[in-house]
Amino acid sequence: MLNRKQPYNDLPSLPPKIDLETKNILLKTISASRALAQLNGAIRNLPNPTLFLDTVHLQEAKASSAIENIITTNDDLYQALIADKKFDNPETKEVIRYKEALWLGLERLKSRPFITTNLCIELVQTIKGNTAGIRNTPGTTLSNANGEVVYTPPSGEEVIREKLAAWERFINEDDGIDPLIKMALLHYQFEAIHPFSDGNGRTGRILLLLFLKQTGLLDIPAIYLSEYIIQHKNDYYRLLRQVTENQNWENFILYMLEMVEKTAHHGLIRLENVIQLMENTAEKIRTILPKVYSKDLVEIIFKLPYTKRQTLIDGGLGTPKTVGNYLLALEKEGFLTSKKVGKEKLYINVKLMEILENSNLK
Repeated sequence: MLNRKQPYNDLPSLPPKIDLETKNILLKTISASRALAQLNGAIRNLPNPTLFLDTVHLQEAKASSAIENIITTNDDLYQALIADKKFDNPETKEVIRYKEALWLGLERLKSRPFITTNLCIELVQTIKGNTAGIRNTPGTTLSNANGEVVYTPPSGEEVIREKLAAWERFINEDDGIDPLIKMALLHYQFEAIHPFSDGNGRTGRILLLLFLKQTGLLDIPAIYLSEYIIQHKNDYYRLLRQVTENQNWENFILYMLEMVEKTAHHGLIRLENVIQLMENTAEKIRTILPKVYSKDLVEIIFKLPYTKRQTLIDGGLGTPKTVGNYLLALEKEGFLTSKKVGKEKLYINVKLMEILENSNLK
């Protein structure tokens, strides 16, 4: 019987000695894989597949951080990213660092397509903005809302590194386990090892996206997995504990597969809505403001929901006076709404923001 207050130094290595291919798991794996493939295909077919990546990754960063009660608004987030004004909101800074960590991970995979302990350390250091390393002080425990200890992760840097080394071998070896099932296993194990003093949850959720990229399941990880976890947060933590305490892997794996399926399905709908809005907006601008219209201009106002004059200048669309007139014309015709932030005027694509903020996963 597991003692919640004792370090779980006997945490077994992966894979678990259970049937990973029950009928329920296999059926859910098929439907989750199909949904992911549909999203992947839609992204591949975009004229510019990376156009919406900044926005998607910021939304993922915002959602993943919210799971840890690091809350920021879309307004604060995009203003901090676009405006020259210095923003001192620590929550917003942490969310932006999460996005930077995700980009760092994707860059590392290009040169070395393996998930490693050193990569995890790089990720958490970027998220936290410090030089954090593997936990080396005892006494780490995880508690519930009532302050009761529900889990004590492995203790001792040497023990933690050994667990991570075994975890790393499991991730990168070809063992015939379906990648989506493997993704669920590696996620549990990382959270159970809990190798850092802080930032474990966010690092673990970035690793999910990197694993989808590494295994070729999603060429461009334009997906908000954390959005599902926020909406089913209690189930997430309950099922993690059930694996630890009862080796109930099946329900946790099914949860993770459902997360992939629902998130991919919703991501596809959101992507289609953004593309439709973009095409409609482009046609209207071309008709109403033919001297303002260009393909590059439309892409800029859809890359992020906030933009400013300098963004258009950097995009080669004209002089400060010219692009200023473009933005004024777009605002006058209702394509954008302006907002003063500090000494700057920012322009918001309100309809794009509405699509991004629709997180009603069913």
